[in-house]
Amino acid sequence: MYDQQAFQQSLQLIAEAVQGEKEDQIFYDYLITKAPTKEHKEIITSIRNDEIRHNKLFKEMYKNLTGHDVVLKKEEEFKPPATFKEGIKNAMFGELKAMEKYRVIRQGLPYRYYRDIVFGILTDELKHADLYNFINTEIYAGSINENADTLEKTPDEWIRYTEFLVNEGLKDLKRGINSTHVLQEFILMGVLVGKGYSPEKAFETVEEWEKTGKSKLLQQSKSMRP
Repeated sequence: MYDQQAFQQSLQLIAEAVQGEKEDQIFYDYLITKAPTKEHKEIITSIRNDEIRHNKLFKEMYKNLTGHDVVLKKEEEFKPPATFKEGIKNAMFGELKAMEKYRVIRQGLPYRYYRDIVFGILTDELKHADLYNFINTEIYAGSINENADTLEKTPDEWIRYTEFLVNEGLKDLKRGINSTHVLQEFILMGVLVGKGYSPEKAFETVEEWEKTGKSKLLQQSKSMRP
């Protein structure tokens, strides 16, 4: 059922989502420049290209729904993170905030065509979280991995390798589980994959932590309202 208030909120959040485009570009360029390996540079470049496409999609969506272009605010001066590690951490938290915002946007849109576009963007954000998690795990583990083959994967191969986890995350979102909990699980699973677990084994392990109460924080976040 169409909800005018929810629709207006979606439009407001779309307008917010496309702000800071230039600052985001500088941030990604910074990460690419500071990335310690060619593989990390390729991963971040692929994420940056996705984000540019998302920004364009949201601008077009706003124009189609309102008849007006988004009014862009004056951007703040970019302040680079102290380290590459801090930049990756900031990027991971940025994915969490974006998922929360996009979920609300999708719920308030009156047309399935646009909801499907936003769902596709949400799917990309889950993939980005997985890729950032891979980089983060390598940073903290010193690139040590029991499964040496995974270290040679390209960004696209990593996406295909972890497709099972992405699909499980999307199922949870469709079931109405809040995105904070989904991303917490997803990041934990990504850490385990980085340590050499298969995606399926990582999924089983994190689910067991939640069900048995080994992770009280996971149980708490799952009970939060979406």
